Amino acid sequence: MAEGALNGLLIIDKPGLDKTGNGSGQLPTSHDVVQRVRRWSRQRRIGHTGTLDPMASGVLVLCLGSATRLVEYYQGHDKEYTARVTLGTDTDTYDALGQAVATHPVGPLDDTVVEAALARFRGEIEQRPPIYSALKQGGESLHRKARRGEDVTVEARPVTTHALELLSLEPPTDIWLRVVCSAGFYVRSLAFDIGETLGTGGHLSYLRRESAGLFSVAQAHTLAAVEEAAQSGDLPALLVAPGVGLTLPRLRLDSKSSLRLGQGQRVWLPASPSDFVYDTANPIAQAVDDDGLLLGIVRVLEESTERGGGLLCKAKKWLAV
Repeated sequence: MAEGALNGLLIIDKPGLDKTGNGSGQLPTSHDVVQRVRRWSRQRRIGHTGTLDPMASGVLVLCLGSATRLVEYYQGHDKEYTARVTLGTDTDTYDALGQAVATHPVGPLDDTVVEAALARFRGEIEQRPPIYSALKQGGESLHRKARRGEDVTVEARPVTTHALELLSLEPPTDIWLRVVCSAGFYVRSLAFDIGETLGTGGHLSYLRRESAGLFSVAQAHTLAAVEEAAQSGDLPALLVAPGVGLTLPRLRLDSKSSLRLGQGQRVWLPASPSDFVYDTANPIAQAVDDDGLLLGIVRVLEESTERGGGLLCKAKKWLAV
């Protein structure tokens, strides 16, 4: 790692629309946030682990420096949101920043009716993402195609709703929800689908990401705080060490094995720890040193039961040098 380089995770509390539907200035995209932090930190290598729409606030996890090699391993984490669905109006983007495309009457809100509608969207479901999204089709983002007026078809895909809780009803049109979901889930699509199920139409009018994986808003820093820390030279103090929050199984390495793996060699590790359980369909693990600091990500190539057993491993992504 280069001397003076910033390597780690930065947990941002991204600004978005507040509960009254107002935002402070132009609402930033996730890319805008990355660009600002890149400018303040003078760190070119920055990526994020999951897009937040401009209207959405809350946890946005940035990876700086060597931690950018870990982006893909943080992207699959579950997310938790607080959301408000406003019934009666459909928008082209399924959220409050879109153009109204249809309006419908909304009768008195009833807990029983709403709960019955929500029941359809719990567990493993098929969800159709919005056409105005960052998903790519033919190498280009869907929202670019949609804004050119192209006919965009999006296939439904499997997602999981771990929890969908009705927090409150706010007559005459608003439903407040707590949503815990898998990666790849669109709360905007959920809002549209709820409105369609109720026969009233609807769109997402507020969204706050409360957590992403093991990171919550309680650990997040505002953009103003990040800018101030960068100007005072205190930005490194805001960073979380690479590997913190990863849910991959852990393998502890000695210095010799670490050196060989870092050189690209295949290494037989001695008998696997009794508490080491890995996914045989995707046999990867985080390799750590004696202090528990992340060295890199390894792939288990083979497991042997001879001479007490062992694991043949090769580095997949390596941070230590």
